[in-house]
Order: sequence, then C-alpha cells, then structure tokens
Amino acid sequence: MYCINCGVKLADTEKTCPLCGTVVYHPDIKQGPATPLFPADRVPKPNTNSKAVNGVLIILFMIPILVCFLADFLTNGQINWFGFAAGGVILTYLFFALPLWFKNPNPVIFVPCDFAAVIVFLLYIDLATGGRWFLSFAFPVVGAIALITCAMVTLLYYLKRGHLYVWGGATMAWGGLMMLIEFLLHITFGLPFSSWSVYPLIVLVLLGGLLIYLAIDKSAREALERKLFF
Repeated sequence: MYCINCGVKLADTEKTCPLCGTVVYHPDIKQGPATPLFPADRVPKPNTNSKAVNGVLIILFMIPILVCFLADFLTNGQINWFGFAAGGVILTYLFFALPLWFKNPNPVIFVPCDFAAVIVFLLYIDLATGGRWFLSFAFPVVGAIALITCAMVTLLYYLKRGHLYVWGGATMAWGGLMMLIEFLLHITFGLPFSSWSVYPLIVLVLLGGLLIYLAIDKSAREALERKLFF
C-alpha cells in the first residue's frame, strides 16, 4: 500500500502517512454516503483564460525593460548597460512564462531552447565587453551543462523505470564537469591549476555510484526507504 499524496510505501496498519500526514486510503474500507457538493447536472467548470494571463505577464515583463532603457538613456545620454538588463529579463520570461502559452509544455523541447538562449546572451555579453572568453570558456561550459541536463530531462521524461540510474549517471557526469571547469579557467583566465575539482569529483562520483547501487540492489533500496520514512 502506498500514500496517495507522496507515494511512500506504507504498512497495512498505517492510518496516516508518516511522511506527509495524508490520511491513508484503502479500497477495502467502505465509504459512507456523502452529500454531493454540486447538483449532478451542474458541475462547475474552471474558467481560466490563459491568453489573458500570458498577456498580463508580457506587460509585466515589458515594464522593467522600459524602465531600464529610460534609466540608461537618461542617465548616460546613450545606451550602455541596457542590453544586459534586457537580456536577463528576456531569459527570465523564456524560462518561466513562455511555457505557460502551451497546454502541455514538453521539457525535452523547452530545456534545450533555454540553454540556446543562454548561449546567445553570453555571446552578446562577450562581444559587448570584448572579453574574448566565450569560445574558450562560456560556450564549452554551458554546452556541457546543456548536454548533461538535456540527456537527464529526456531520459526522466520518457523512461518509466530506471530513474535512479539516470540520476546516478548524471551525478557522476557533474563531477567530471567540475574538472572541465577548472581546466578551462586555467586555459582562459590563467588561474593556477590547484586540482580543487578533484574533491567535488570524488564526492559526486561516490554519490552517483551509490544511486546506481541502490538501483541495482532492490533489498538495499527498500532497507533505505524504511530507514528514512519509517
């Protein structure tokens, strides 16, 4: 028997979930008669206008863009930092508001698009500041993060089982990413290669290995569930 709210495995004698406090529902328990909240022929339907809500969100996001433009132009007599602020606002809209336009947004599509927008924004910053760090640092780092995240999101979205394997593999990949970041910091900015990335690498590899071990050993996984939830 499992909790209908959080999915924790429950003993048959449990009256409430020990994790979230939800009253346990058991199909063998007979439910008494209850008065319906609404007439049978007049079931209320939610009245939501998603287009109106999204239109309001667009206006709300346009306000800080307009304010930043006026503040930059009136203060400096020209456009200096407006592009950075506007890019941040646009990224925020793409991350949180744009999926609301769709009834069932697919993260497998939206997550790569979000990373592509981040890469474009970083390229703009690099060109605007003359930093020359985009190709040697920002692009490979963001690209590696995008590959790991997109692979994890795709597998978790389409696979019905084996999520622990996905989380374990992704955790180990994040450990390898730490070494890539330190190497690129050394190449791009001349920072000393002090091997600090070895420490998060070891921790993340061990943690990822633990998740994969739990995915393989069912008895160990159930023992850990009992230890954590009961």
